[in-house]
Amino acid sequence: MTPERGSDQITKRFPAVLGLDRARRLDLVLLGLVLLLAGLLRLQYAFQPIVDAFSWREASTAMIAENIPLHGWNIFYPEVSWTGPGPSYQGREFQLMTLLAALYNALFGWQDWSGRLVAVAFSLLTVLSLHRLTALIWNETHAHVVALVYALLPAAIMIDSSYLPDPVMLALITAGIWLFVRYYLGGSALVLAASALCFTLGALCKLPGIAIGLVPAWLTVLLLLRGEIRRAAASLTVMLVSLLVIIAYYAWAVYLGNTTPPYHVAGSGYIWDNGLTHFLDHGFWFEDFANIAVWWFYGMPFLALLLVGLWAYPGNIRKDENPDLPHLPLVWSVGCVIVYLLAAREISNNPWNLHIFSIPVALFGGRGLVFLMELGGARVLSPMGALRGVLAIVVLGVNATMPLLSSMKAPHSENARLLGAALNRLTEPDDLVIAISPDLGDPVAIYYSRNRGWVFPPGGGQTVWSVFAEDDQTAMAQLEDLRAQGAGWFGYATNAEDDLGRYFVDHHAGFIDWLNETETRIEATREYVIYRLAPQSDH
Repeated sequence: MTPERGSDQITKRFPAVLGLDRARRLDLVLLGLVLLLAGLLRLQYAFQPIVDAFSWREASTAMIAENIPLHGWNIFYPEVSWTGPGPSYQGREFQLMTLLAALYNALFGWQDWSGRLVAVAFSLLTVLSLHRLTALIWNETHAHVVALVYALLPAAIMIDSSYLPDPVMLALITAGIWLFVRYYLGGSALVLAASALCFTLGALCKLPGIAIGLVPAWLTVLLLLRGEIRRAAASLTVMLVSLLVIIAYYAWAVYLGNTTPPYHVAGSGYIWDNGLTHFLDHGFWFEDFANIAVWWFYGMPFLALLLVGLWAYPGNIRKDENPDLPHLPLVWSVGCVIVYLLAAREISNNPWNLHIFSIPVALFGGRGLVFLMELGGARVLSPMGALRGVLAIVVLGVNATMPLLSSMKAPHSENARLLGAALNRLTEPDDLVIAISPDLGDPVAIYYSRNRGWVFPPGGGQTVWSVFAEDDQTAMAQLEDLRAQGAGWFGYATNAEDDLGRYFVDHHAGFIDWLNETETRIEATREYVIYRLAPQSDH
């Protein structure tokens, strides 16, 4: 019995169970394989400690999750632990991701990777939604290839396996756009409501997602031009409601951050903060963006594939009654460009905000890969097309995915984790600690201490915490101020360095001598040094 005949007999024998033709079954198998690959690539990094290139932001996010149960599970008051005894409320995005991580910790016990697991789960929703969206834009073949490109994209794997809200944002935004396209193609009001719910939650989880609202706005205009007034009015209504909800929440976040210590609203470096002239003088930090794109997020092979996709775009693919949909990747890209132009400085400092770019990169990259596989009239699933696809995947994996992830996921802050673990072992739960991580201002050592405390130099609000004080006397005064607020422990990673490239052990050698003379050195290793601070009354 041949495999084909066997498949036909199974379908005939169980028509009510399967009810699918051979092509549809193959599409489902291919989608399942892409989801499996995406999950495996992300899970291999999900259980690592928070010590990779994004540890600063991940540690703050993890702290918020840890603090949620301490205040009645009120997610409207996100709180970090690195600005003293608290409360340390900050103006931040809607805390859906941290709430889910906190629920996991409450059910199964504290894990430093609970948030990463949430991120991976949502990343699979992104893959699924992108696959179905691409099928509506082009066809099932492109859906498989685009989803595969996203699954392999270094930036997507890096962010989707990080303790960050961005994977949740992108998953919900992509699902919202997919559902809206379904509504545009004749879906019900229920589909429109589900789309609005997903999109609103996504933009609440991370504000850059709101820029992708250009897509439903554009499709609504198309509905108007087609004379579908009632459907366009319904679309416009839900978009306005969504916008009002998003504005209301972020107005609250700004109010909270500006009215409660440490007076910190997450994010800075927007064009309205520094002015257009400042942005122009720095070339919108395009050089930084190019370095991130080449050496961190995509690599030359993916960028080359992106260029092929742009050259071959859109292609004579859709021949049905909806020829406008292939323009959707361009509209999404315009939204991404707007976000970048408005927040170039913030993005150069915090590149995970580029995650919304992952969708158009995958769409255009997937289009480019299909074009290469079909050169000379070959079919994607023909032996020649499949061989080209396999070779392309090998080139992408070996020359981009693997090396870039190896660099980004390297344990840059391992000394901070060891310092934090040692403080956790030495201190009592109510002790306040001061900790200096390898990357100055990174609170990861405080997170692993499971205590509250301060980064050093202390930061918050408009205070710069990524540069050491210019002299030892200023550093001593800073420590004395924290001692007066209850600090009982001081620790530093031996490789701590500020943004000016100055190492703590060299720049503050006199400060360290003062500590050795006045405080009790409890533990010193090659990775960290810890002091027990005398109470202020004894000092």
